[in-house]
Amino acid sequence: MLEQKIQEIREMEKLASEEMGVINKRDLFLLGVGLYLGEGCKSNETISIVNSDPAIIKISIQWFKEACGLTTKNFKPFLHLYPDNNIEKSFKYWKNITKIPKNQFGKTTIDSRTNKSKLRKGKLPYGTLHLHIKSLGNKEHGRKLYRKINGWMSAVIKNI
Repeated sequence: MLEQKIQEIREMEKLASEEMGVINKRDLFLLGVGLYLGEGCKSNETISIVNSDPAIIKISIQWFKEACGLTTKNFKPFLHLYPDNNIEKSFKYWKNITKIPKNQFGKTTIDSRTNKSKLRKGKLPYGTLHLHIKSLGNKEHGRKLYRKINGWMSAVIKNI
């Protein structure tokens, strides 16, 4: 049964890869808008995506760079960790994933919920990364970009 399951997973991954084909610039653009719809900040004219999945964070960084014209300097990541996370190990993990310099990371927060039953040990071994965007004085990368991203999301919603 296990071997059958593994074989089916391999077959479906191969089929899915063939169906997907090559991801072009337009595909990445729409993928990023979809990610922002699900994982992005939609208030206070703040641009950020929060996730614990390194693949989502990598795609988000690529999207911000290619679709929004940002550079690595525009990223200000923050870690949100839990009492069972190793702070240094988590920081190194996310620094390696993002390729963002140490001096750009903001203050790490440790979840301090009073209801400890809501915290499941080991569920998020490296916590979550809050990938914030800083305009660095460029209006095109601040409020205007926030409003543009909202326009992209609205266009997608209206056209489906």
